[in-house]
Amino acid sequence: MILYFSATGNTEATAKKLAALLDDECLNLLDRIQKNDFREIASEKPFVICAPIYVCEMPRFLAAFLRQLPLTGNRDVYFVFTSGGYTGIGGVLAKSIITKKGMNFKGYTELKMPRNYIANNTYPELTEEEIRRRIEVCSETIPHIAETIRTGGILTYRYVWMFERIITVPFNPVWCRIRQSVKPFRVNDKCISCGKCAKLCPLNLISMNDGKPVWNGKSCSHCMSCIQNCPVEAIDYGNITQEKKRYLYKKYGK
Repeated sequence: MILYFSATGNTEATAKKLAALLDDECLNLLDRIQKNDFREIASEKPFVICAPIYVCEMPRFLAAFLRQLPLTGNRDVYFVFTSGGYTGIGGVLAKSIITKKGMNFKGYTELKMPRNYIANNTYPELTEEEIRRRIEVCSETIPHIAETIRTGGILTYRYVWMFERIITVPFNPVWCRIRQSVKPFRVNDKCISCGKCAKLCPLNLISMNDGKPVWNGKSCSHCMSCIQNCPVEAIDYGNITQEKKRYLYKKYGK
């Protein structure tokens, strides 16, 4: 069983390609996450969890969901991460979650995909050529990942140094609380009141008021789903995203 969460399509595409190669089922966890649906998921084949990396680890809401989600049947679990180039402590966190369930952690791997995070200016925008190159490389890599899983092998993962853990463990929650405020989100007159942003928010932070989205709470995951999936590019994050191009996997990959 392939389980995944995806905001802009990188992880979804990865999950669906793996499912096709492994002749397995593929389940989007978004609806379950939104509804706090912790009904058990059973699988005769190994579990493959596909997840993005945010701030050097799995999205905090996804990790919390997986901790409570009962997985039955096959006891082997693989992780496939999509990131802009650094998984941080994602694998360490994944292993901790799985071993506490009494299951077999079969390793993880990373696919370096185009970044979707545009809510700060830390990283330069990728060129069209680099976006397509990354997608092509990942497409060529996925069959090798599938073969390792199919034959019951171990996904080889890099060693995570202690200093990475020491820095990331306290850094992630502080960054999320301070730098991922919902206050800068805004919508302009191009909004067509489709409500897509509210439907896709994994934390249910967006409500529609007089046909316009309103962001509730103090902070969010900054998954970028609302900004990137808006069909008319009506959503911005302060003045940071106004001139930046939007990214969805479906615009580039197959």
